[in-house]
Amino acid sequence: MKKVLIITYYWPPAGGPGVQRWLKFVKYLPEFDVEPVVYIPENPHYPIQDASLMEEVPEGISIYKQKVFEPYRLAGLLSPKKTKRISSGIIKTKDPSVLEKAMLWIRGNFFIPDARKYWVTPSVKFLSDLIVKEQIETIITTGPPHSVHLIGQQLKEKHALKWVTDFRDPWTSIGYHKKLRLSAASQKKHKQMEHLVLNTADQLIVTSEMTKKEFGEITNKPITVITNGYDNDFKGKVVLDKSFTIAHVGSLLSGRNPNNLWKALSQLASENEMFRAELQLEFLGVVSEDVLNSLSRYELVPYIKLKGYVSHVQAVRRQRGAQVLLLVEIDSEETEGIVPGKIFEYMAAKRPILALGPKNWEVRNMIRETQTGEVFDYEATTQLKNVLLDWFKAYKKGVLTVNSGNIEKYSRRELTRKLAQNL
Repeated sequence: MKKVLIITYYWPPAGGPGVQRWLKFVKYLPEFDVEPVVYIPENPHYPIQDASLMEEVPEGISIYKQKVFEPYRLAGLLSPKKTKRISSGIIKTKDPSVLEKAMLWIRGNFFIPDARKYWVTPSVKFLSDLIVKEQIETIITTGPPHSVHLIGQQLKEKHALKWVTDFRDPWTSIGYHKKLRLSAASQKKHKQMEHLVLNTADQLIVTSEMTKKEFGEITNKPITVITNGYDNDFKGKVVLDKSFTIAHVGSLLSGRNPNNLWKALSQLASENEMFRAELQLEFLGVVSEDVLNSLSRYELVPYIKLKGYVSHVQAVRRQRGAQVLLLVEIDSEETEGIVPGKIFEYMAAKRPILALGPKNWEVRNMIRETQTGEVFDYEATTQLKNVLLDWFKAYKKGVLTVNSGNIEKYSRRELTRKLAQNL
């Protein structure tokens, strides 16, 4: 059995989609003759936690830890609320405070490539001994945080081993990068680090075709697309909501604010008494002030249920119980290649997906191919409203469903099979 060292910052009890990707890979890799050895921080700063994911860590795997210095802990002494929001990826687009501007500038220009940079040096020292001890021939680094890739780059310099990088998100082209108030020198340094990693690694793994195309312009190294996915581990009876619930699972950050959807829902509620009586908007996760203000402006507050962050088990249950599942991405060219991890669990839930994002969004083809819902841009109005009304009528008749197909390739086991072929 081949032994592979996986270096990841996010691991249970961290919550969110980033941790689930490698938790599931580790679960299935032994089936493909690969023994995973996991390396994680000993004292991480996880803005979101989900203790239930601890139960999914496979028994018997080797897990090594090393302490990490977290600047977010010091910043939290000044402003715990703002620090948690920024470390969670929630960056205000309107009227940020002086303190928030300062924190973003410091985050962007002093901590390059990110605030976990201080984990690099002690990790390289610790893992150099571990690689010899465990007879490791292949290492995998997964980011963000992209500082994790610098651990791989330095280990590659010191040892004769294969290095595979996994990019769950792009590096310098991701949307929030522009909000970090980077100086020209800092931007250049990010680009240099990105170029170094992409051209030093032996194999690159990305989660979307657009990221593959983008990286292909920077490096000639082999690039493989392995998306996120779904697991067939749901247990329990599914009971559909009696109300016309449109549920969004995950963070709804600033920028993910489709005013055309809120407008369509507001109009339907105003025009249709039955629709008004049965509509429910459910948000599981953090919702930004921008989105909440828009919902209020369109008089949708009476229909809102804010659940906050829930465990992954609860999220999967709600996905299967909601009438419609909402998927939203920021409307920009930079996000056309972003494929939210939740889409695959949405597909497995077999509930209609209502997706809104950029016009050339990669998700558009995925939903069409699997026949799992409808996709609109931020300018769609009449057609969006018609689909909502059609789905509402089907819901009233008890026949609202989807006849999905070709989703098996997104199962975690099949994706792990593809991963093992690249190791």
